[in-house]
Amino acid sequence: MSIIWKPRLDPDAAYWRDLARELTEQHFAPLAPILDRDQRYPVESVELLQKHKIAGMFVPKPFGGEGATLTSLCAVVDEVAQGCASTAAIVVALPLGGFPILLEGSELQKRIYLGGLSREGVAVNFALSERGAGSDIAAIQTAATREGDGWRIRGEKCWLGNGGAARYYIVFARSDEERGVTAFLVDKEQPGVVIDFFEDKMGLRGTLTSNLKLDTAVTDNAIVGTEGRGLRLALKTLSVGRVTVAAQSVGIGIAAYEAAARHAVERKTFGQAIIDHQGIGFRLADVATELSAARMMTYEAARAYDAGEDIGVLGAMAKLYASEAAHRAVNAAVQTLGGFGYVKPSPVERYYRDQRITEIYEGTSEIQRLVIARAIKTSKDKA
Repeated sequence: MSIIWKPRLDPDAAYWRDLARELTEQHFAPLAPILDRDQRYPVESVELLQKHKIAGMFVPKPFGGEGATLTSLCAVVDEVAQGCASTAAIVVALPLGGFPILLEGSELQKRIYLGGLSREGVAVNFALSERGAGSDIAAIQTAATREGDGWRIRGEKCWLGNGGAARYYIVFARSDEERGVTAFLVDKEQPGVVIDFFEDKMGLRGTLTSNLKLDTAVTDNAIVGTEGRGLRLALKTLSVGRVTVAAQSVGIGIAAYEAAARHAVERKTFGQAIIDHQGIGFRLADVATELSAARMMTYEAARAYDAGEDIGVLGAMAKLYASEAAHRAVNAAVQTLGGFGYVKPSPVERYYRDQRITEIYEGTSEIQRLVIARAIKTSKDKA
């Protein structure tokens, strides 16, 4: 039995966790090394996510979803990441594009796009990053200019997680030098929308990470939220996404820790199990403690969101701590297994590569520290 802290979940969240655990054990985990080897998008896994209503679980019931809490979503991501980080990343990406619509979309947009995701698995992708505007999202160069009674969007977006599998995009474009950035809904099938290549990645090789080029027209009805207030909407969305990435980090870290702990108990050197060597045992004790703390912080951030609280700072803390705790966990796992952990087909080798992105996407660790530092300054200024 694992000594990692386990969250106390309400019956609904426990249902989703148990369902995710069953699907992971039976389907996602056995497929993980194949997806990694072949860099293949798991269509069959996505079909299972849709069949079991995980794909649209966060969508409110009036729009065809299950109305699940962020705590439930984190429980799913946590479980799936323990077996397949790529599939967990897909679970994270599915709601990310839908959250701007959930937060500020019109009723019609919610019925069409959230309903499409919940009923048919038609995904909406979050298209924010650019080559020169990753951490500095205010530097966005994609432009939306008035054309007739609508808009012409021109530019390029990169690092779109699940981008090649999505039907729609939430594109953030500079609509006015003074008024700022606006979020637009763009259909993949309309003229001037081109996925021109997919990234060849270190880890999460079962996901599609695409580049998007745009020279296309949309109407005013495509605007999500308020014209010129897109950056605010993007940041609100990222606050939620960071908590799900924290859950993914925890899951990857736990998988690595469990592999290392099994090896340390079974492997003998100098006449005793290597767990009894302080250099190994103490390292794993630190990992177990840090992952427990990371999990606590992650579920507390999810609980706070579900309670209607502002999680801008807490979400940044959870993402920062969980991703870096997972980094230390996968590093300790490779070190504990030695040569066995460095070579394929050891799952620890895959965990090591899969984990690294959690310190980068949804805001790098440096950006999380910046968010927290600004909050410290603001709190002192108010005091």
